[in-house]
Amino acid sequence: MIISQAELESFTSVVQSHPHDFLGMHPAVVEGKSGIVVRCYLKDAKSVKVKNLKTGKLFEMQRLSDDGFFELWLPRNKSLFDYRLQVESYAGGTREIADAYSFWPTISEQDLYLINQGTDHQVYNKLGAHLREINGVKGVSFAVWAPSARRVSVVGDFNEWDGRYHPMRMLGASGIWEVFVPGVQAGAKYKFELLNQYNPAPYCKIDPCAVAFEPPPNNACIVCDLSQFRWSDKEWIAKRDATRWLQKPISVYEMHLDSWRRVPEDGNRPLNYRELGEQLSKYCKEMGFTHVEMLPPTEYPFPPSWGYQVTGFYAPTNRYGSPLDFMAMVDKLHENDIGVIIDWVPAHFPRDDWALAGYDGTHLYDHADPRQGAQPDWGTLLFNFGRCEVRGFMQGSALSWIERFHVDGLRVDAVAAMLYLDYSRKDGEWIPNQYGGHENLENIEFLRSTNDLVHHYHPGVITIAEESTSFGGVTHATRDYGLGFDFKWAMGWMHDTLAYMKEDPINRKYNHNKMTFAMLYQYSENFMLALSHDEVVHGKASLINKMPQPDMTSKAANLRALYGYMWTWPGKKTLFMGGEFGQSHEWKYDASLDWHLLEYQDHKGVQLAVKDLNSLYRGAPEIAALDQDYRGFEWINANDGENSVYSFVRKSAKEETVWVVVSNFTPVARTYRLGVPATGEWVEIFNSDSKRYGGSDMLNGKVVAETIPWNDRPQSIEIHLPPLATLIFQQKK
Repeated sequence: MIISQAELESFTSVVQSHPHDFLGMHPAVVEGKSGIVVRCYLKDAKSVKVKNLKTGKLFEMQRLSDDGFFELWLPRNKSLFDYRLQVESYAGGTREIADAYSFWPTISEQDLYLINQGTDHQVYNKLGAHLREINGVKGVSFAVWAPSARRVSVVGDFNEWDGRYHPMRMLGASGIWEVFVPGVQAGAKYKFELLNQYNPAPYCKIDPCAVAFEPPPNNACIVCDLSQFRWSDKEWIAKRDATRWLQKPISVYEMHLDSWRRVPEDGNRPLNYRELGEQLSKYCKEMGFTHVEMLPPTEYPFPPSWGYQVTGFYAPTNRYGSPLDFMAMVDKLHENDIGVIIDWVPAHFPRDDWALAGYDGTHLYDHADPRQGAQPDWGTLLFNFGRCEVRGFMQGSALSWIERFHVDGLRVDAVAAMLYLDYSRKDGEWIPNQYGGHENLENIEFLRSTNDLVHHYHPGVITIAEESTSFGGVTHATRDYGLGFDFKWAMGWMHDTLAYMKEDPINRKYNHNKMTFAMLYQYSENFMLALSHDEVVHGKASLINKMPQPDMTSKAANLRALYGYMWTWPGKKTLFMGGEFGQSHEWKYDASLDWHLLEYQDHKGVQLAVKDLNSLYRGAPEIAALDQDYRGFEWINANDGENSVYSFVRKSAKEETVWVVVSNFTPVARTYRLGVPATGEWVEIFNSDSKRYGGSDMLNGKVVAETIPWNDRPQSIEIHLPPLATLIFQQKK
């Protein structure tokens, strides 16, 4: 036996942290004699021979332990040679395999430098599990960042989950552990088994960069060959990247994969990715939405979190199929000219002990101090973006969804929680930044650099901030000290508008300013109007049941009037699923939408109104081009609180298209005069009171402006203003 007893026991007791120094083929000097030593550690090996690939000669190895540690001493050989291991198993039969410990590292010194610096923008191509062919040998390279671990092994169904047989090597001082395992194929399940500095017991963790997982409770990672999928969306991607989305109509259908539509005849299961691709693309195209936004499709263990407590930041959740199925869904949506936005969650991660928390026995991904590292509202942990590798890991996640899965946008969740050190914290529960302020400088820099990277590599991909504070410059360019997002959800508009709509119509005149206040800050950011999932859960009631009247017909009229107001107000649009047809119940994450409601006129009418509003909005890109420009909006009358009527103008840059919009938020019909920008004929192109939608059908058709001064304009029109309705009149030059 050449290896010492202590070194042998470091393998058999699973504490060896430098396996490549001993396993494989090495030159050696024994008792003054030079030669070659070969060692292997194999599961279920009865005997092992080393085969010289050049000469075909076989050398019998000596068994040193009952669990399969073998050694060979070749004193007469001076040069290393290519070899294979010929293994006779206890189960019978002989196989010839490449030795995992005969390969050079699959990660270069330059790669290690960039990963540790946080500037490898495709870190996911180095870390994780990757199918490779090296010197004609096919297998999988595994790599993971765990700088404080004493030992790391890859375990899986290819080694019976036994950490003795594929220990990994740390590459220099990088903290990255790596091994190439020949013969492992796509579909293999695996985890990383770690031994940390503080606990004598090994434990298993997922691969943070895994692209596929099996369902709970095992949560094993799965080796996946993404190259098997053939994309057909080249034209879509080219068109997307050439589009200036700030100047285009964007109407987003926000949805939850699990509860959009289910299959009752098959155990009430949710649709799989491929079914979603077919049905969702057809529905969004029919309804006129430009994009679909998915609540986090990333892997997560806890269904009531709706996907917001992520454990697999690089993986589509297994609930609806494989990563290839997810790709097929995106491809189908692109085929139908529907963009795909996903909710992305860089703010925090859950405490599950098999995932990122305490990964190598330390606070690797989060802050050690709970005043910086714990989120009090959600019971989760906050990423430490002051650490380069953590910043690179999450930026790699963002870019991987765009590059691997072809998504067209990222809606970044909980940005407000990232911006402030004292978010949801009392005095004494947070630590000021280096200047004594409450801004989280590390997170701010992370958001800025992430937006810059996304836009640098993929200029047509949009980023959207869910940000509820008055933090300045969320959608301003980073060169102007902004955060660099394309859009920000108009949270203030949403809260004020819904608060107004929930008022009994008789009281709305006392809250008139709630609907006008948003114009005071409308052009400070690039806003996206959103009536989101957060507004239809936790006892807040569905959108239609926020409306105050007791009967469904009046509620539907209110909702149609609100949508008319929303679709004509400056800004892009986002509407959560179910809202487009007046879902009655609050959203339930584990049940289908109530599609049967479309049998009733009130609900079908709401759906038709949204469809027509999308058609009008998309059909007037010259109006949408000024969604973020003050030149595209003028009040006609913002002060008619007594009647709860609002009227304004939307127009294109050269005023070749002009809309006059008027909303009546009381159940009182009126003959109403309002000033208009020009003489001539004005055509009613939308009336939410139309019988098509279930209204009373108080229509106007065409009206001609008279030279009667009104609302500080030299001409005006007199119209029939239906109860609880929004009307749009258009004049084209």
